[in-house]
Amino acid sequence: MEKEKSNKKWIILSGICFLVGVTLWLPNFILQYGYGFWILTFIINPVGAVFGYLGKSKFGIISNIIMTFSFFIIMFVGYLLAAFFA
Repeated sequence: MEKEKSNKKWIILSGICFLVGVTLWLPNFILQYGYGFWILTFIINPVGAVFGYLGKSKFGIISNIIMTFSFFIIMFVGYLLAAFFA
């Protein structure tokens, strides 16, 4: 019983790290200006991946790893769109 409660705590912390990572990207998309808050995803989301590992949550691990590399993913998609529509 205690182990399930401990796992749930780590899963919740992992989810919070994921949501913080998404929130750090929002000013760039909403305001269309290059704020540097997204750089914190390189710090916060690996910690969230560790929390997901401690909570044995595959979703927590994968979502935080994707957010860690979100800069490279967004750059790839941006260049791909520019190549197709420019």
